[in-house]
Amino acid sequence: MARARRGGVGWRAVLAAALWLLLVAAEAGKYNAVFNFGDSLVDAGNLVTEGIPDYLATARPPYGQSYFRHPTGRCSDGRLVIDFIAQEFGLPLLPPSKAKNASFAQGANFAITGATALDTEFFEKRGLGKSVWNSGSLFTQIQWLRDLKPSFCNSTQECKDFFAKSLFVVGELGGNDYNAPLFAGKDLREAYNLMPHVVQGISDGVEQLIAEGAKDLIVPGVMPSGCFPVYLSMYVDAKEGYGQRSGCLKRFNTFSWVHNAMLKGALEKLRAKHPGVRIVYGDYFTPVIQFLLQPEKFGFHKQPPRACCGAAGKGPYNFNLTAKCGEPGATACADPKTHWSWDGIHLTEAAYGHIAKGWLHGEFADQPIIQSS
Repeated sequence: MARARRGGVGWRAVLAAALWLLLVAAEAGKYNAVFNFGDSLVDAGNLVTEGIPDYLATARPPYGQSYFRHPTGRCSDGRLVIDFIAQEFGLPLLPPSKAKNASFAQGANFAITGATALDTEFFEKRGLGKSVWNSGSLFTQIQWLRDLKPSFCNSTQECKDFFAKSLFVVGELGGNDYNAPLFAGKDLREAYNLMPHVVQGISDGVEQLIAEGAKDLIVPGVMPSGCFPVYLSMYVDAKEGYGQRSGCLKRFNTFSWVHNAMLKGALEKLRAKHPGVRIVYGDYFTPVIQFLLQPEKFGFHKQPPRACCGAAGKGPYNFNLTAKCGEPGATACADPKTHWSWDGIHLTEAAYGHIAKGWLHGEFADQPIIQSS
């Protein structure tokens, strides 16, 4: 009798394992392709496909050291959120859309370092043309998608069918738009004035992708800018007000929060307008705050907001504008897995991995990308 009971448990375990494997296999085949748009947070090398500019420190070691063992054009020590998402669905890492002789049958990464939500003309009209480095706005990237369509479909209907079985990741976008006035020395009020235009630009881009046939999209918000060593070093002033536990600049985090709230409102309107389309909000803000307040939960050191790769500058942030990561005078920490900030502007592979997991399973998204059946 005892043997029979053990045998019954064994069969149930085998059955449960088989069902789990079937679910994993089904989920792995959920998308035919993934298409990604955005800036340096998700650029997989578009900026360097034509050669590496002399000024570009992010294309030099130690970038890429943790996974690829060499720089790839990614602004991190390894993989990005979009890389983890592609791997989750059994897809290859998305090739940069500008790559030569690449296969785009399973998707492409249109993101490029310096990208904005809004076109360059918008900034030029406001006297900010010299302070924005726009290598490809969201609308430009969507045009790149249209130009690339013959690589994976041959007719309007075939493309719509293909896109309907693909995942579109639209962002993060907006950070560089706001940097235009801020890095030009303008007051934060100038950046607030841009906010409705930036959010509308992202919303318009999502609508264009839906018109192309996208049925499944994730649209990320911005990170808490007040927690990043680049801002903390540029705005060293007690009057700014720092978070007691986080050490972040309060008013910059409030700014990021307001953008995200406005973006969520725009996405709600898009959902109502397109009921047959799934639009997920991807949260970058909450995880970064958690990395600072609960570092041990993620395997990070408890410390002020501090770059892994950088050089001593203003304050304890290991960031120096004259010796940024990849430039003479900068060095990388011994173990990037224990840091969330890679270079004071971008995140480590470890941080991106936690965020990707949160988007996929719902901890850092308003609904999980992977829906349980």
